[in-house]
Amino acid sequence: MKKLLTLLLIIYSVLFFSQDRKEIGNTFIKALLIDKNTEKAHSYFDPSVAGQIPADQLKSITEQLQGQLGGLKNILEVNNEGNTYYYYSEFEKTKLDVQLTFSENNKLLGFFLVPHKTFEKHDEKTTLTIKSDGIELNGTLLVPPSDNKKRLVIFVHGSGAHDRDETIGENKPFKDIAEYLLANGIASYRYDKRTYTYPEAFTEKSTVEEETINDAVNAANYFKNSADFKGYQIIILGHSQGAYLMPEIAKKAQASKYVFMAGNARPLQDLLVEQYEYLHSIDPAKVPSEAVQEIKKQVAFLNSSQFNLNSPSSELPLGQSAAYWQYLKNYNQLNEVKKIKVPMFFAQGGRDYQVTEKDFNLWKTALKNNKAAVFRLYPSLSHLFITGSGKPSPKDYETKGKVDEPFLKDLSQFILQ
Repeated sequence: MKKLLTLLLIIYSVLFFSQDRKEIGNTFIKALLIDKNTEKAHSYFDPSVAGQIPADQLKSITEQLQGQLGGLKNILEVNNEGNTYYYYSEFEKTKLDVQLTFSENNKLLGFFLVPHKTFEKHDEKTTLTIKSDGIELNGTLLVPPSDNKKRLVIFVHGSGAHDRDETIGENKPFKDIAEYLLANGIASYRYDKRTYTYPEAFTEKSTVEEETINDAVNAANYFKNSADFKGYQIIILGHSQGAYLMPEIAKKAQASKYVFMAGNARPLQDLLVEQYEYLHSIDPAKVPSEAVQEIKKQVAFLNSSQFNLNSPSSELPLGQSAAYWQYLKNYNQLNEVKKIKVPMFFAQGGRDYQVTEKDFNLWKTALKNNKAAVFRLYPSLSHLFITGSGKPSPKDYETKGKVDEPFLKDLSQFILQ
């Protein structure tokens, strides 16, 4: 049964563009699992690849699945993450998600039956979309119903295509922080990162300005110019890459305060070498020496005089473009942070192997004469600011936890002071 449930059918379908994706998915599921009209379902497949899964093979697979699950009784709810839709479905013997993945042209890319994925419910009062440089940031606004302290925190993600909660495994650090702040009279706004919602918008010419900086600035400007938030202090909180880029965000956003959670003070490429070496030391099977040597080779090329804007991304760290790396090579966060004249809060976990105390101490040294800069080190916390023990490793992220309360108390105190 496991093999059947995890079977990925690599299929494409020709769909009517007058339908939206939710409706397309409903139509496909009805044809395949309720009407049992395999020929009709198969007619949706893209002709160029439909031959990979003939109609009779699709029929056989569907019959096996329904033998295990029973007939489809009802679709209970539909959720989506970007281009992937989850149809929570009640079968006679169990409840599962029918997972459908769409292309940008609304063609079906994938069909799974998977365990149910729980989604946070956003009611209309908390959902807020903000326009930013031609795209829409879909986010969650939390405003205390009473005892409002007139503070609003905007969250800026770490590297990668993160949702508004900065979900990593079963952990949702941004959601944890936002809900704690709400309980303490502090408003917040967190949004899905543009590379999460619009991955196609990130091109070879894109830099961290398009990836992170501009959206944070536009979100801050939205609230600064909103009559509903007149008199509020706007605080920007950045985690990891968001903290690394905070000095550049501060140039344009001019917020009241800034929070740096585990931001790297050293060049990103230097951290990559250190991370690969560390991961190799704790699990050579997952990160072999060849991988360490490859990242060292790529970083050496990036740092050499041979690197230029025409350098292929295949020769550069993380497969990022030359334009992306050129921006970061020209960026000096330790110089830029000295230009910030408002209060700053720097927080660092002692069990963080991605961004370490070396970075924390560099920030501290750079701002040693700044009385408005607050520094807090939390020895037992990971990169996600969740308590752990033992030797730090990626397994920490697989363990479900909550953002540490002592850190949250310090954060709230800084915001409210």
